[in-house]
Amino acid sequence: MLRSLYSGISGLQAHQTMLDVTGNNIANVNTVGFKSSAVEFEDTLSQVVGGATAPGAQLGGSNPAQIGLGVKVAGISTNFTQGSAESTGKPTDLMLNGDGFFVVNVGGTNEYTRAGDFDFDSSGQLVSLSGGLVQGWTADAAGNINTGGAIGNIVLPTNSVAPAATTTKAQFSGNLPSNAAAGTVVSRDLDVYDAAGHKTTQSLTFTSDGAGNWDVKSGAADLGTLTFSNGTLTSGATLADGPITLDVSKVTGYSDLSTLALDGQNGHGAGTLTGYSIGNDGTITGSYSNGAMQAIARISIANFTNPGGLQKAGGSFYTQSPNSGAMTLGSAGDAGFGSLSGGYLEASNVDLSQEFTNLIVAQRGFQANARIITTSDSVLQELVDLKRQ
Repeated sequence: MLRSLYSGISGLQAHQTMLDVTGNNIANVNTVGFKSSAVEFEDTLSQVVGGATAPGAQLGGSNPAQIGLGVKVAGISTNFTQGSAESTGKPTDLMLNGDGFFVVNVGGTNEYTRAGDFDFDSSGQLVSLSGGLVQGWTADAAGNINTGGAIGNIVLPTNSVAPAATTTKAQFSGNLPSNAAAGTVVSRDLDVYDAAGHKTTQSLTFTSDGAGNWDVKSGAADLGTLTFSNGTLTSGATLADGPITLDVSKVTGYSDLSTLALDGQNGHGAGTLTGYSIGNDGTITGSYSNGAMQAIARISIANFTNPGGLQKAGGSFYTQSPNSGAMTLGSAGDAGFGSLSGGYLEASNVDLSQEFTNLIVAQRGFQANARIITTSDSVLQELVDLKRQ
């Protein structure tokens, strides 16, 4: 049989594969986190008709004469370039900018994806659309996250309680009028919490001595005197009210203005979870009814030495392969890992103009190889007809 017949067959098979890959790319043009693939061809073995000879004294060298035996698919590579951002406004929709993959446990096996369309299920677990469990690190009771520990399921503790905190400091700002008459009293209330979250209201009084200075008392206890020079505090910047430190360094003493105000304090009662937010590093922070903010968990990001070596597992997931290299875990924003954007999804990176061009190239390649077969068949027909002639 003619070698060209088999070359044409190999060309049909290779270009059919190119059509299949291109068709799959086009079909996934709107798939979140999809990465397009490309087919690479290479020639097959070549039959040597005449070998090469070295040059001699009387005769120059000659090149080898070889006949190729067709084409085959060398490989199908995945293009991991960044897809465009699609705004959704949904806080659990996450997009990776740069390298890395979300880790999702599917049926007990960790798989990897760029599709960040997640949500919390009825039990508070962060899951993918197919029910895979998003992996990360869970914070301890104090809100500390150990990113060197083992990863596990991320769960939003809907019934969690933020513990109470003891009041240990408070800050005041504003102005006490230097021209106030002696005996003028300015009072401010301070809410004080103990370790059990019990709140008591403590009244602080500031009494003018008529010379621009102010004596400070907590109930009957004398805490000290605030002295001013040309409106600037010269002594009494911090006062001790039992275990509570009062910072009054921002208080001024200019005339006529009475604007003293509590600028802030620590301590609070116990509170329940009322909301959450996801930061750019993947940290899920809980908001509690007592105003406290505490880290709950952090989403882990995986990276590989050779992402192109990952194997597609369907459902926009990838699995590790012998050529992907070992998995490295980190947080979004770390060196070698992409940043995280909440309220966005990464769109497919399929370039339709390129894919339709590839479709035309594959179609014409298929037609040309089909013509090789028909031409080879015509030659064989001529050979068969020689006997009748």
